[in-house]
Amino acid sequence: MAWHLCQQRLFGPVLISRIDSVSSTTSTNDDVAAMARSGAEEGYWLRADRQSGGRGRLGRNWQSPVGNLYASTLIPLRPDDPPAPSLAFVAAVAAHKVLLPLAGERALQLKWPNDLLLDGGKCTGILLEREGDVVVLGMGVNLAHAPDIPGRKTASFADVGTVAEPAALMPELASAFAAMLERWRADRLPAILQEWESRAHPRGAELSVSLGPEEKLVGRFGGLAADGALLLELADGSLREIRAADVEIVRERS
Repeated sequence: MAWHLCQQRLFGPVLISRIDSVSSTTSTNDDVAAMARSGAEEGYWLRADRQSGGRGRLGRNWQSPVGNLYASTLIPLRPDDPPAPSLAFVAAVAAHKVLLPLAGERALQLKWPNDLLLDGGKCTGILLEREGDVVVLGMGVNLAHAPDIPGRKTASFADVGTVAEPAALMPELASAFAAMLERWRADRLPAILQEWESRAHPRGAELSVSLGPEEKLVGRFGGLAADGALLLELADGSLREIRAADVEIVRERS
């Protein structure tokens, strides 16, 4: 693993303690988890040009060709922090703020629980993993390439004519996440969820929710519960709280 860069800079009001880059690694999440065990501090980020064993939710393979952004950071949890899973909303809002200018006139929206969609195709994914009292947060952004995944629509920012270098985008992303993390702790979770929803598929959108191989629900997006759970409005008018599932947008409300 060849280390390219180590830096300590102040971006706006937020100190990002260190951003390291490597040409190749198995998984930035695995590397940052090891750094967490060694006592790395909050604000540490690792970015890789490529990964040989990148992964997404549920252990799925995350294809990692050169040109896309792959990065991980760590968040030591404090006793009075909001629930750790809600860090996915923090990361999603931060990523949306940074990536929205790259979308141009195309639609860029959040999808529960932790994806960004560009013209309906997944362009960004977020993965949370625990390492003791530390959350390791990984993010992959399709800047140059959209992987071909059977049954799933994907997209890259290159598809809309945007050229962005991962190394150049990394400080902006790290700064946006640090600022949102500060809000998560200061303003608590409701403010984060409200902003997430303002950037997501609209209420009333028809969703297909897979709870497992044998259980699938179809309903309408009814917003978020206080803890960030998806509220799915079923055909009989009842609301079902969803905390773990694969979600696809069937149709947005006209």
